[in-house]
Parts: sequence; C-alpha cells; structure tokens
Amino acid sequence: MERTLEALVGRAVDAWIAWLPRWKPATHRTRTRLCRRCIGSPFLAAAGLDGDVPHAVQHALTTRMKGIIDTVVDDYTEHNLPLLAKELRETEKRKELSYRPEVGLDPEFDGLQLDPDPVPGEPFLFTLGELAEDGGVPESLRPIELSEEEKQALRTEIRLADECADHAGRLVCLALQEHRMRAREAVQRIIEPQVDAMLDALSESLDMPPTRW
Repeated sequence: MERTLEALVGRAVDAWIAWLPRWKPATHRTRTRLCRRCIGSPFLAAAGLDGDVPHAVQHALTTRMKGIIDTVVDDYTEHNLPLLAKELRETEKRKELSYRPEVGLDPEFDGLQLDPDPVPGEPFLFTLGELAEDGGVPESLRPIELSEEEKQALRTEIRLADECADHAGRLVCLALQEHRMRAREAVQRIIEPQVDAMLDALSESLDMPPTRW
C-alpha cells in the first residue's frame, strides 16, 4: 500500500500545482466559519503549507489528500468489512433519493459550506442546505434494527476502518514530505505574487488623498 500511496500523492500534488494558476484572490464577502478540514491539518504541516497561505490554496491540497485516504478505506471496507460495507451501501441508496449539491464538486470546493453566512435582516428565500434535507424514504430502504451481536460486530468494523484511515493518513503525510520543496516553490512562484499585488493595490487605495471638488 505504501508504494501505491506514494504514487497517488505524487499525482495529486501534480494536479494541485497544475490548478494553482487558476486561483485568484477572493473579492467576495468572507465567511466566518473555520474550515475543519484545514485548521491544524497534518497534511498542510507535512507539505510546509500550514503558515501564511490562502485558505483556498490549502483546501485544494487537503481535499485531494482526503480523497486518497477515502479511496483506500473504501477499498479496505469493501474487501474486509462486510457489515460496514452493507451499511454504507444502504446509506448511499437513501441519500440518492434527496438533492445532494455537495456531490461532484471539484476538489478545491469539496467540503466547503454550501451556503454563505446569513446577513442579519436579509433572510434567504431558500438555502442549498435546506434543499438537501432528506425527503421521504421508501420503507424498503429504511434502516433495519440490528441485534446486539450485529451492533458489536459493526462497532468492531468501524474501529478497523478508523485504524485503516489513520495508517493511510500517516503514510500520506510521509509521502507529502517528499514534495515539500516543490509545493512551497509553487506557492512562492504562483500565489505570492498575486497576494503581493493585491496588498499593493490596497495600500495605494488607502494612501490616496481625498478628491477635492
């Protein structure tokens, strides 16, 4: 698994670097919620990007790394954890019956909140989160009550899946360290000039004397 993960991480970093020129400084209203995927992320620490790097740039990398781990855990679950695999398949079937705006997003957008923070006095007519709420689920797809033995077996399989994810995460971090220099170089070459230009423009606008009529 280690060699496979090294190759997957290398290709993911390649894709992330290829995406970097598409990033532009945000000009819209910022959101107040912290991104749980990026705050304190060991992936960013391993890649040397846990410092003063725009969140969108960080998020595009962490999401790609999470996707690698999800693939490893899904494969392990499908081949080794039958109860958990069955539960996940049935959960996926139930989700397919509802609107899911978070599905199919590009990596740099995956995991972000679907709706902006509300502005006091300006209510939304509707939100994507509300549209994504589960509707009626047919009786045949509703969860079946498990026996105590099945519940205990399922807890064991969930623990094994968590251990697989933890192991894969450690290997991904080790692999990311091999790409640390080129990740930092790409940010310095592509991202930092845009940030500097934005700060220079902001500084000029603040220093500009008031217009006299």
